[in-house]
Amino acid sequence: MRFGKRGKLNPWCIGPFRISMRVDKVAYELELPSELSTVHLVFHVSMLKKCLSDPSLVVPTKNIGIKDNLSYEKVLVQILDRRVHMLRTKEIASAKVL
Repeated sequence: MRFGKRGKLNPWCIGPFRISMRVDKVAYELELPSELSTVHLVFHVSMLKKCLSDPSLVVPTKNIGIKDNLSYEKVLVQILDRRVHMLRTKEIASAKVL
């Protein structure tokens, strides 16, 4: 299931979850945990992704810390590298974060 915005550091898939039933040709009902009780159970197939075979690549919902309003806090682990890129009239700082 897709989750949040796509971005370099954002987890955009959570799961895996069992499919409880097929609602329509392009919609499925999932068995979601109690932390996601505010989320609708029926999803379009475009929102679903095939389950990954490597469980280490799946981010559990407990590690994300999803709140009741479906938001989460970003936690930086370590800054690996910092750079300042010079454009014509601007300086743009960037950091590589683990």
